[in-house]
Amino acid sequence: MAPILGIWASAAQPPLYASSFDSIATVTVGAGGSSSITFSSIPSTYKHLQIRCLTKFSTVSNSDAYGIIQFNSDTNYLNYSTHGLYGDGASVGAYAVVQNSTVPGSYVMDTLFSGAGQTNMFATQVIDILEYTNTNKYKTVRSLSGWDANGSGWLQLTSGLWSSTSSVSSITLVDKSSARNFAQYSSFALYGIK
Repeated sequence: MAPILGIWASAAQPPLYASSFDSIATVTVGAGGSSSITFSSIPSTYKHLQIRCLTKFSTVSNSDAYGIIQFNSDTNYLNYSTHGLYGDGASVGAYAVVQNSTVPGSYVMDTLFSGAGQTNMFATQVIDILEYTNTNKYKTVRSLSGWDANGSGWLQLTSGLWSSTSSVSSITLVDKSSARNFAQYSSFALYGIK
């Protein structure tokens, strides 16, 4: 049987193919919060990358708090696209943001940020960055995320595209509006998948 990697393998209990995952770096936000999280100098020795997140904002808001993921400090919105499917237990929906010059297309993080911002609780997310060193293709991302508030909540499956053939050497996670900080105890773990 072929190995099952990424989100599905990491979620299994006990984890499938545990030796296929190497811990690269972990960040836990300290007192005072943090405006962004960056993983830099990422080794190029893996097939894929995975980020596991547990996070909330230090500022509670009922407005949407969309987050973005940036590769190699690329802040040009035209290089990012995304599609998403979501549900809240009562309704479902879908969306797409494709190469818009004024709206970040890399909404790979939006459920995690929105849930945490609106409910003042931690949300979870697993992000897979596929074939991050392949210089013959654009980089694709998939994400499974959500949060729960005693029966109400949000679940989302997202796919993203970075229109660049560059190898990913750094990843930055930040609020789209740059108006919110990650709250203390938010944590981010980067893994390499062999």
